[in-house]
Amino acid sequence: MSSNNPPNPDYDLSTPIQEGSNTGLRQGLTSYGDAHFSLFLRKVFIKALGYSEDALSRPIVGVVNTQSGFNPCHASVPQLIDAVRRGVQLAGGLAVDFPTISLHESFASPTSMYLRNLMSMDTEEMIRAQPCDAVVLIGGCDKTTPAQLMGGISANKPILHLVTGPMMPGSHRGVRIGACTDCRNNWAKFRAGEIDMEDISAINDELAPTAGTCGVMGTASTMACILVALGLMPFAGASAPAVSSSRLRIAEETGKFAVAACKKENNLQPQALLSRESFLNAITVLQAIGGSTNAVVHLMAIIGRHPTVAGTITLKTVDEIGQKTPLLVDLKPSGENYMTDFHNSGGMLALLHQVKPLLHLEARTYTGQTLGEELARITPLSVPQELSCIQPFSSPLYPRSSLVILTGNLAPGGAIIKASASKERRLLQHRGRAVVFAGSADLARRIDDPDLAVTPDSVLVLQNIGPVGNPGMPEAGMIPIPRKLAACGVADMLRMSDGRMSGTAGGTIALHISPEADDPSSVLGVVRTGDWIVCDVERRLLEVDIPDEEIARRIRGRAGTLKGAGTPWNTRHETRGYRGLYLRSVNQAQFGADFDFLTASGPV
Repeated sequence: MSSNNPPNPDYDLSTPIQEGSNTGLRQGLTSYGDAHFSLFLRKVFIKALGYSEDALSRPIVGVVNTQSGFNPCHASVPQLIDAVRRGVQLAGGLAVDFPTISLHESFASPTSMYLRNLMSMDTEEMIRAQPCDAVVLIGGCDKTTPAQLMGGISANKPILHLVTGPMMPGSHRGVRIGACTDCRNNWAKFRAGEIDMEDISAINDELAPTAGTCGVMGTASTMACILVALGLMPFAGASAPAVSSSRLRIAEETGKFAVAACKKENNLQPQALLSRESFLNAITVLQAIGGSTNAVVHLMAIIGRHPTVAGTITLKTVDEIGQKTPLLVDLKPSGENYMTDFHNSGGMLALLHQVKPLLHLEARTYTGQTLGEELARITPLSVPQELSCIQPFSSPLYPRSSLVILTGNLAPGGAIIKASASKERRLLQHRGRAVVFAGSADLARRIDDPDLAVTPDSVLVLQNIGPVGNPGMPEAGMIPIPRKLAACGVADMLRMSDGRMSGTAGGTIALHISPEADDPSSVLGVVRTGDWIVCDVERRLLEVDIPDEEIARRIRGRAGTLKGAGTPWNTRHETRGYRGLYLRSVNQAQFGADFDFLTASGPV
């Protein structure tokens, strides 16, 4: 019985299949020793899904599926995949989705940061393994987006990002509330006895009323805005609500542009598309939005993956940009509003027009055009200033340096403080005696002890929650106000640690202290209760006021105490599985807490 199908060039054995110059199903062939057979077998199995030769001849756009029953931030992923697929098909491509790890802040033990690098590895290897000409990365929850970008840069196939979008705010007693700044503020009130069990239970029902990411300028929203600044996502992609039709239209548009990115002549691979100027724009936006401190450690990791940008941007660069960038977005935790308000105020398009004098407009975007060309093409809608949460450049909420980098004998590798989120600005220049907690368990055991020797002027110091010490840098840096002080109305104290703080949190808190306390050379690790701590944001200083000779003596003494002790640092070479890999390979916070072997300067 003869076939009516025309001859298929893929089965012409006289035509060699050369890896590296192929597209679609012909790329990344499984190794069977016979490239033609590898392609033949691949087509055998994908045809089991009902694809025709016509469909399989088109550019293939991979769509990363991060849906999980444990991830409410990603609950809308199935609808987004459908919309992306529609956009790809309308543009003449073939969309094929595939899964990767999904991370959610509240459902990842010990921390989602501990698993961020694992997700980046999964993303990188799956992009490399699947026969995709371009990839749409669907994510949203805090560590998901940086993990995807880290893996995407390393894999170096064209990528476009599609975040799931922020949730809508809820309401309690006629007041808008939303995850997760209001989670922390109301929990603090409950601890202080200002609200009762009935109120906190009712609030719990309203803090996250829809699917989507936290609706304030936390890490998820910050990273979404940074993706736009990097030129990897449409302007409205950062702020359109997760449950809106706008979000689905953005998904369709993303699918359309992903097909265009498949064309090699467009040269939209991330290592070619992203430049040093792209990342400088991202840092400018980070400062202008009063973004999450977490974004700094993520950006350092992302930059570290780029072979030509790595090493040219440091924490010092973040501080230098901050000194000329005003805070313009009035969102919690630095302000009062929610991401829905930011979207209704014009979102990233309006903000970028405000900070245009500070931007490198020659940086390229996912469209193939420069940022300057894209901004010239689209004018933001006019919104009355009294209805907008975006301030004019000439009238900022905070004049400069929303995020500040501190150094000193406590943080020779750097530390970060979100100055704009300080509740007591006097604490930005403060000298007080340390009250030291040796770790999360010690903190939980003693913080509410009525006999704790602490005053409102004390400095709360939490050790051993760094990349190795915990492990995974938990978001425990927002040390709670001791209950006996909270009950007296104390709302803020100077706090410091080698860990992180949720981007939704506020307070006068120094974070990411490097090197971390678990490092035998760390000064943070030898701070004792009663030591004088000095924090001076204007001078960019964080130090313990004791002589250098005493610091050296304590470090020597500690080395003897730690010898043979079962600390994560000392046991990392005997630990199995991913945990062992993490402990042996993770960098310090100043380098993004990435794995050393994944960075651009790592093994080739």
